[in-house]
Amino acid sequence: MTALRDFVADLMERQGAAVETLEPDGLAVIAPPEIRAAFGWPELARLGFGAELPPAAQRIGIEGDWLERFGALLADRGRRAERQIVLDQPPAAGDPERLIGHALDLPNAVWRFQGQRTTWTRCLLIAFRATATSDEKRENILWMGFNTGTGAALGDVLPRLRASLADQPWRTPDPAVREAAGPGWDAAHLEARVRPMLDAAVRAELAPFLRSMQRRLARDQARLHGYHDDLRRESLKRLVALEGVEGAKADADRQREQLRIAAIEREYRAKLDDLSHNYALRVTVDWIQTLELFVPVQRLDALIRRRKGERLIHLDWHPLARLAEPPPCDWGLGLNSMRLVCDERLHLTEPAGQECLSRLRQTLLPR
Repeated sequence: MTALRDFVADLMERQGAAVETLEPDGLAVIAPPEIRAAFGWPELARLGFGAELPPAAQRIGIEGDWLERFGALLADRGRRAERQIVLDQPPAAGDPERLIGHALDLPNAVWRFQGQRTTWTRCLLIAFRATATSDEKRENILWMGFNTGTGAALGDVLPRLRASLADQPWRTPDPAVREAAGPGWDAAHLEARVRPMLDAAVRAELAPFLRSMQRRLARDQARLHGYHDDLRRESLKRLVALEGVEGAKADADRQREQLRIAAIEREYRAKLDDLSHNYALRVTVDWIQTLELFVPVQRLDALIRRRKGERLIHLDWHPLARLAEPPPCDWGLGLNSMRLVCDERLHLTEPAGQECLSRLRQTLLPR
């Protein structure tokens, strides 16, 4: 639990507390009034994070509500940051025409390499938490990235950029770098790009969970149908046996079996409604964090020519990832909603995407 102890120690120091390390795997905290009010600690608190606690220490772990309480103390701090990547000698793209040839697939057009230059660009790295709740619960962290300079999604460049950040020093962007990278996106443009990509990512992440849930639902529906169908068949057999039989007792038996069949059908419908409620799926998507990276790139210019016109596009090769991003796509992903289609009795709701994107408008955009 050393990582959790170091996190709590850093958080306490940032909140104005005095922190001292205790053995084994503990902390002594002289807490200011704000921390004492938030956690109910005395002025001198002793915290333990391992299997063996220091004397008179309170156990802190990932179980319970400790992470939520620490998160409430952090509030929205750290949810948006800017960082400049510094490379002493950024490598150049070896064969730009070969890179463009791998990136472009144009069956009805031709392209011509126009030039290559070293420049800076803004890359938005955005993290979301997708939570799916049904008879079980699934949570996934989704990352997406955009190059605001070219308009392209980062694709395979994104995981390489994230993996390389740990070895890079933290640096605030210089004014000259900001100017070279150009302006960021406005709220409308950002929402238009984020929403379809977010829908597609959530759909892909939920697909295995949804298939598993559909199998369980089909299994439970089959069992329910088999049980009630057997009951109904037995009553129908007894009704058939009473055909042609006269008398008060036979009439009473027929009425009893008819009432039993109606009761079986009502119970079956009620059980189906219970299954529908138990397997109903609710998906929520929450924005977690945004990192705006100012990265050096090799910008490759290509002129695309068709019979009715031509267009100049830009592709960036990222020295930090040693990979070229995919070309921008004007059509996006073609997804306008988060409607997941499955069994008619499986009620699905749209994710809380509108609320999430409204927060993006206010907090995420470059200032």
